[in-house]
Amino acid sequence: MIRALELVAVSLGCAVLLAGCGGNNYSDLDAFMEEKRARPGGVIAPIPTFKAYEAFAYSATALRSPFDRPIEVRDIQRLQAISAVKPDESRPKEFLEQFTFDSLQMVGTLERGGDEWTLIKDPEGGIHRVSVGNYLGRNHGKVVEMTDTYLAVVEIVSDGTTDGWVERPRTIELSGI
Repeated sequence: MIRALELVAVSLGCAVLLAGCGGNNYSDLDAFMEEKRARPGGVIAPIPTFKAYEAFAYSATALRSPFDRPIEVRDIQRLQAISAVKPDESRPKEFLEQFTFDSLQMVGTLERGGDEWTLIKDPEGGIHRVSVGNYLGRNHGKVVEMTDTYLAVVEIVSDGTTDGWVERPRTIELSGI
């Protein structure tokens, strides 16, 4: 009995709500639409033209880094007079010479049977053994000293003149120190 009364009450409530939605009084909506239709149509602006993207080829990778101290002209002349430093272009390139010097990391040392190596990690994740006399980096960097905590390299870089070269010492310190 109570269930039937609840059902009747819900039905009556729905009927009252639906009765409030009835009627065709859309005069305000019709007036708004007539006003919008009476306005003149606008002109759509054409789509703007876009210039094609031009790729930029960075060709200064072999030049001196703008973040290094510049070499003064007096120093260049003095260095040229002292020695005729020049990279050996006929020497076959070693694997680690394809990477920039700053992208290489020292991750350890290895000793076996009296031979010592420094372990270098390349940017692709490979680990390589190097010893004194090996080359690495893009600027003809030759390994000149190895310790447990760092690797000393002498690079041959352009001094900014035609066919002028200077030696630049660099180090790679053990990662994590």
